[in-house]
Formats: sequence, structure tokens, C-alpha cells
Amino acid sequence: MSIKVGIAGASGRMGRMLLEAIAAGEHDVVLTAAIVRADNALCGVDTGVWLGASPSGIVFSEDARVAIDEVDVLIDFTPPDAAVVNAQYCAERGRSLVSGTTGFTVAQAEEFRGATQNLALCQASNFSTGVNLAYRLLAQAAAILGAEADIEISEAHHRHKVDAPSGTAIAMGEVVAGALGRNLAEVAVYGREGQTGERAGETIGFSTIRAGDIVGEHTVTFAAQGERLEITHKASSRMAFARGAIRAAVWLNNQKPGLYDMQDVLGLKEN
Repeated sequence: MSIKVGIAGASGRMGRMLLEAIAAGEHDVVLTAAIVRADNALCGVDTGVWLGASPSGIVFSEDARVAIDEVDVLIDFTPPDAAVVNAQYCAERGRSLVSGTTGFTVAQAEEFRGATQNLALCQASNFSTGVNLAYRLLAQAAAILGAEADIEISEAHHRHKVDAPSGTAIAMGEVVAGALGRNLAEVAVYGREGQTGERAGETIGFSTIRAGDIVGEHTVTFAAQGERLEITHKASSRMAFARGAIRAAVWLNNQKPGLYDMQDVLGLKEN
């Protein structure tokens, strides 16, 4: 039987990609809900017609509480305030949740975690297979090179992205810091200006670009004396993220309540 999937933030950039990916039929899922904000002009419009295809029979709805009743797994790429509410609805109804929301404040993150304690949650800042493989490579590189190298993380996204650094860049920093036994909160440097002094050896630097329609680019540089290693991932289409999120939804539907990420979905975690 097909897994019933709902999309929160269905009219956004990622929402559209998810609708297109489900319509392509690559996974055994069926769209049963497409949730948007109450003031969205698409409320009541058929999702298939909006995509320029045949009617799907599923219309955009502003009533998340009712829509979530129709799903097995909700895929949510909404802003933090909406993501917290949607998580609460999923918890109330025992629905699984795939969350790609980033940019939570400390208070929002605590509220989100509280709402998702008793449901199956797959949370990731990036659902692409390539990025999650990069996490594994970064841990290996950090373990071998990190003690003797200066480490810098650069990322670039489109001009509409509202949080910086990206959740993926921070996740990369956490992977590297973890492999080196460092606390990212203590060693991260977010941008430099003026007379900064000589670089401290254990710091992990971040730089950010927001421009045009860049989908997403991340590079981690390990710069040692006489050599430099760069691990880079570039996304050319959001479809990579959409396909990964749907893959996560299929996998999550068979899991017990708990917190998972794409490393679990892809079987990349070491025993």
C-alpha cells in the first residue's frame, strides 16, 4: 500500500519540488495533503493544475490540523514558527514527521524538541545524498588532517534565504568539530572584519554568500603547511533535496518513535 504523504509549505520552492517529485512516481507514495498559510492565494487550487498537469484531486489547504489527519508522514519545510505548530499537530495525531526547517531560535528549538519527543522524526538540514556522504568524508578528513590544518567553511545560497550560515554549513562544522573533540560553539568564527589578529589554530571559520539564484554550495577547506584539501558539494537543483526527503519519508514510515537523520536513512552511521 502506498504511503500517504503530506507537504507543509507546499507552495514554496521546496514544496513545489516535492510535489513534482511525488507526481513523477519514483517512490511508492501518494500525495494526500498540501498545506499552505491561511493567507495564501492558492488555497482551494488543485496541486496538479498548479503544476501545469492534470488535476490531482488534492487542493492546497490552510487547515493543517485537518490535513495532517490524512497523512502517514508529513514533510515540512516551513519557517520555524509554522514548523513548531505542525510538529505539535503531528504529535497529537501520532503522525511521523520529516523536517527540513532550519533557523530555529533557542526557544523555538526547545519547543520543537518537546513536541517531537514521542513521534518518529527525521530531521536534517540537508536531504541530498551527496551532502550526507560529504559529512562522512569530512569526519574522516578532520580525524586525519584536522589537528595540523586550518579549517574554513564557506557556503553560498540564493538571495531569498533568510538564515546564515546555512544549516548545512553549521552541520558540517559540527561534524568536523566532533571529529576533533572540539565544541563548535566555542571555536566557531562567523565572519571577520578589521584588525582581527592572527588566526587562532583551533578555530573553525565560516563565510557566507547570498546572491542570485544559487541553489546551494558548500566547501570545507583543510589548509595545512604545503597542501590544501577542499571537500565541496554543489546542488544544481532542489530536486536533489526533494528526492532525499521523500526517500526519508518512505524509510521513516516503518520506524519506531525516535529522532533520526539522513545518516540513518542512508545507512551511513558507523556501528
